[in-house]
Amino acid sequence: MVANDYLFTSESVSEGHPDKVCDRISDEVVDAYLAAEPEARVACETLTTTNRIVIAGEVRGPAGLTHDHVRCIAREAVRAIGYEQDGFHWRDAAVDVYLHEQSSDIAMGVDAGADKEEGAGDQGIMFGFACDETPDLMPAPILYAHQILRLMAEARHAGQTPELAPDAKSQVTLRYAGGRPIACTSLVVSTQHKASAGREQVREIVRGFAKQVLPEGWMPAEDEFYVNPTGQFVIGGPDGDAGLTGRKIIVDTYGGAAPHGGGAFSGKDPTKVDRSAAYAARYLAKNVVAGGLARRCLIQLSYAIGIAKPLSIYVDTQGTGEVDEARLADLMMDLDLSPRGIRRRLQLNRPIYARTSAYGHFGRQPTADGGFSWEQTDLADELKRAFN
Repeated sequence: MVANDYLFTSESVSEGHPDKVCDRISDEVVDAYLAAEPEARVACETLTTTNRIVIAGEVRGPAGLTHDHVRCIAREAVRAIGYEQDGFHWRDAAVDVYLHEQSSDIAMGVDAGADKEEGAGDQGIMFGFACDETPDLMPAPILYAHQILRLMAEARHAGQTPELAPDAKSQVTLRYAGGRPIACTSLVVSTQHKASAGREQVREIVRGFAKQVLPEGWMPAEDEFYVNPTGQFVIGGPDGDAGLTGRKIIVDTYGGAAPHGGGAFSGKDPTKVDRSAAYAARYLAKNVVAGGLARRCLIQLSYAIGIAKPLSIYVDTQGTGEVDEARLADLMMDLDLSPRGIRRRLQLNRPIYARTSAYGHFGRQPTADGGFSWEQTDLADELKRAFN
């Protein structure tokens, strides 16, 4: 049973957050390999701290992508984010690369052969979710949290807010009545800033972006509008706190409004079902809601390493469905949800992943080059016809 009247909170972090710096570097490495060889394999982890970047993992791809090339990729990612600080600078940071060949045991399970179809890169469970409380069919708290930080970053990159620096966090609490969001009761934004910028100055800058994102009349009371609650945020990014790839999995997905299987996305090529099957689950859930078959839809997929077909599909429309959930699950099982089938349907073997590393993997607009293809709603009519 879904509660109707409650408060719900989600958080987001900016591209300059230490963990997101790592996600960006890892996904830039994935893109570089897929651009050179669409069937390349990548499992890339990144760690950052004060003026140091460490990149490690397994790869299988063109020999031309040397460790020197990977170092350049990392520096360019940091430069694009905007780090030119004494404690973390794209030019000055030491970059250590420890990428090696993919395990032959893993490759044996994943690779297709004469007597086997390409299998999943690991066991695991993946969830997808969609709801009709925003036009993007995303939960409102996480969507607004992302949008505030994204607008702040765009203004910073455009030179409109020289007072701000790359690292930032947001947290949005909404009041729900009758299961629908009706107001923002509190808003927290912590943003790194130049030492010359005063607290009130930063507060007013943030206010402008919040008012652009929140619906008219939703700004919380002044004593529930928190900007840099500690008073100062000058030391930020990896100089202020170490970062790791894959440590913001709730930020990356639904802000806690739906379960998470536990597998991170960034740094992984699409043979890894942690990534590709989570995208497929979102695609299916979004098309159910877009097709008017439910107002909310949660989908779980499960896989075993080396096995192509999913072991299970679970559909839960949380009391909002217009159709039988078991039949929906049967229809989805008839789709090709093998790792290869997902990659073909969503065209995932392309360099489209660096753009996913901040501001969420879901609720984004599909792009002409195939980015965010899992956000398309081209399956909605087919699902509706199946029930008509």
